[in-house]
Amino acid sequence: MSTDTKAPRDPATDPPVGPLVDATPRPLPARIPHRGAAVTLEPLHPRHAPELWRAAQGADASWAYMGYGPFASEAALTGFVAEFATQHDPMAWAVRPHVSGTVEGWLTLMEIQPRNAAIEVGHIWFSPRMQRSRAATEAMFLLMRHAMDDLGYRRLVWKCNALNAPSRRAAMRLGFAHEGELRDNLVIKGRSRSTAFFSILAEEWPARRDAILAWLADSNWDPAGRPKASLMR
Repeated sequence: MSTDTKAPRDPATDPPVGPLVDATPRPLPARIPHRGAAVTLEPLHPRHAPELWRAAQGADASWAYMGYGPFASEAALTGFVAEFATQHDPMAWAVRPHVSGTVEGWLTLMEIQPRNAAIEVGHIWFSPRMQRSRAATEAMFLLMRHAMDDLGYRRLVWKCNALNAPSRRAAMRLGFAHEGELRDNLVIKGRSRSTAFFSILAEEWPARRDAILAWLADSNWDPAGRPKASLMR
């Protein structure tokens, strides 16, 4: 027989609250390499600057929505990389596609919130040659999987300039859900920026992960290197 004398709570009169979750702070990412089938991510280092400089030649438009770049000289890029590579948030990786063997971009994990188990994939810059490639998708996926599977984060974030149509398409293609926009919330390179937010939650991640893995699988690629099926839902 129960000895509990507390009156039962009435859901109709109690204020609504969110569900209980595992509130254990998640681990911080480690500055370690990640190797996939088509690409390797290497912790960003100043030694990558010469290859990045070559990859950036003739690609000034690729910096349009970044908070930095294009760089006027290899020395300017090297100085930026030297500082960027030491930061822990954002934490940056150089992207080395296996088909070329040279570094052709970078990306980061950022806005890292261990207590909230939230983390963002951002600062994505790929050379024109690497954009819309199997290696580009796998590069993003490797960090997504690291955050969600290895580190156990429950919220994965993607955000971009609201006018950046390619980034918005990439987010949707990878399975991120559009959450809305913050209007005129930043000034970047002297211009007003509205920011579009996207996310994948822990309960959504297994289906998103499996869809990306199926798209990346060798069986999905024809002899000419074209995917047989689209990743877009």
